[in-house]
Amino acid sequence: MTARSLVTVGDLGRYRGVDAALERELIVRLRRGDAGAFDEVYAWMRPRLWTFLARMTGRRDVADDLAQEVWLRLARNAHKLADDTRLAAWLFTVARNLYVSQWRSAQAARALAGDLLPPEPIAASPFEAAAESQTAARIERAIAALAPTYREILLLCAVEGLAPRDAAVILGLSAEAARQRLSRARTMIEAALGDVARYPGGDP
Repeated sequence: MTARSLVTVGDLGRYRGVDAALERELIVRLRRGDAGAFDEVYAWMRPRLWTFLARMTGRRDVADDLAQEVWLRLARNAHKLADDTRLAAWLFTVARNLYVSQWRSAQAARALAGDLLPPEPIAASPFEAAAESQTAARIERAIAALAPTYREILLLCAVEGLAPRDAAVILGLSAEAARQRLSRARTMIEAALGDVARYPGGDP
């Protein structure tokens, strides 16, 4: 079984559901310490988790550190995974919780420093400089400018393709609250992008 065979629809960069039988098999193998199963999950999810963390933190080095901790936690807790665990949701939950802890620590450090530090600028997305067009760069800039609570649900649903009900579990929200937050995030992105949001190709 290869990493690509886990995904039933779409490519490795989109969450479109995982074949339930294959996922159960992976979980069984993870629980018994099968290194091959860990490698398959790593190949399947590593780019997606790192991209999510990089867009949330705005820093490649922090994303590297947090992503590494996600995989360490999977290695430590694989033997405790339940039969019905959704691996992508489990990993995104860990990644999001690590980001929240890192963000709170950074905010606390800034509060202790008080007036010694200048106002923190909006972090530019690590993907903005690599964008292949001005439109793509504007989209990255607009995502980076969102408050974290709106950015995370937009990334989970609009980028990773999770259903709002699945994102709700990761974020600790009700399904309705997740839908409302996603709607607000999309409205904010559309307002920031103007015509680009209405005409994704960049032109009417």
